[in-house]
Amino acid sequence: MTITTTDATDPTAPARPRTRPRRTTTAGPQGLRTVGLYVLAVLIGLGVWQLIAMKYGPSLVASPKETLSADRELAADGTLGNSVIASSRRILIGWGLGVVVGAPVGLLIGQIRIVRQLLEPYIEFFRFIPPVAFVTLAVVWLGIGETSKVVLIFYTAVFIVTLNTSAGVMAVNENKLRAAASLGASRRQILQRVVLPSTVPYILTGARLAMGNSFLTIVSAEIVAAQVGLGSLIWTSRNYGRIDWVFVGIITLGILGLVYDRILRVIAMRVLHKYGAKV
Repeated sequence: MTITTTDATDPTAPARPRTRPRRTTTAGPQGLRTVGLYVLAVLIGLGVWQLIAMKYGPSLVASPKETLSADRELAADGTLGNSVIASSRRILIGWGLGVVVGAPVGLLIGQIRIVRQLLEPYIEFFRFIPPVAFVTLAVVWLGIGETSKVVLIFYTAVFIVTLNTSAGVMAVNENKLRAAASLGASRRQILQRVVLPSTVPYILTGARLAMGNSFLTIVSAEIVAAQVGLGSLIWTSRNYGRIDWVFVGIITLGILGLVYDRILRVIAMRVLHKYGAKV
């Protein structure tokens, strides 16, 4: 009786299933390290804040404890909650309209030369005029209601998104466009399959920058013409000499902006990751 053995080098031998080596993940320790650094940074910031408050006194700088007490006071009577809701509504509507209008206009400017030549002088002119310069005119033309604030924030956002989008379109590799055209792709197909995927990261960058500038604009708009809102809260607190309330309004603006930016990044990573969205 003969026993045949199959050598590993025999080309006729069936392939053996390969076992993949286990990967050791460092996501857990790395995540804990990141959280730890964030906590350390916050504690250092609070310590510096406390030292500055001790040096200059409560009439100039409210301490973290005084600010927390004022925050509870404003939250208890509903002032802080109403201000956050009012400012958030104005920012989200104005910023959203700016993104919805700015992205298509930027695509047109980047792709069609005649549109770029027609709109570029106006964009280059108005983008250098800060929204605060139009606050008085916005109130005179549109009243002290919500429309004037939303229009000012829209004005802030639309140019930023338009410029970033058009820059993304013009940065598309020319070889990709020629290759798509040589394969018989129409202008619409080139826009959908080549230009838009390459431009998405630019649009997201413009949207994030526009969000930050919207927070700058809302304070100016609400100081001039608003009864409720974080800008109005800061201005009213200043008139009453409540530095602790001013600190509450400023810190709330920062936290709100941080939260909205984080939400935007998470949504972009989950919805637009196939376009290379890394924000």
